[in-house]
Amino acid sequence: MNGLPEIVGREEFAALIIRTDYEDEVAWRAVVEEVSRPWGPGGEYEAEIHLVDDPAWAGATIEAAVTAVKRDEDLSVVFIADDTTMKSAQYALLALDPFHEDEDLDPVYYQELIDSPSAREFRTTPAAVHDVHANLSIGNMDFQEFAASARADSEGILRPVR
Repeated sequence: MNGLPEIVGREEFAALIIRTDYEDEVAWRAVVEEVSRPWGPGGEYEAEIHLVDDPAWAGATIEAAVTAVKRDEDLSVVFIADDTTMKSAQYALLALDPFHEDEDLDPVYYQELIDSPSAREFRTTPAAVHDVHANLSIGNMDFQEFAASARADSEGILRPVR
């Protein structure tokens, strides 16, 4: 499994956040503080998160992280706190679709999909993590809808709806 430790003990409805950058402890604490806040209209929902804060994950690639989490069939999105997250003023986490498949599509039938492949990732503020995770977990929205909203932002970051 790419030498990464297995992720155990994640509750089904807890957002999975994996730290892969260990250069800025202050930034990491800010990410954790922000993602731990209650969310939803008026902060009515408690934040349910599963943090992976293990230096064994330092520098893990996107591919390695996705491979490591694929065993979790209840997982609809994984959030990565990488070097970009730690340097971003918004602490924008990388949201990844763990089951995105780069299929070999038949060009006769699937030219539109070949020309416009679906998004595999986008950036999101910690404050929007729970909305993304909850909606993807229950199938209320799909990954592409969130990715499109992030692309529409001037900085390419999904932000919470106010």
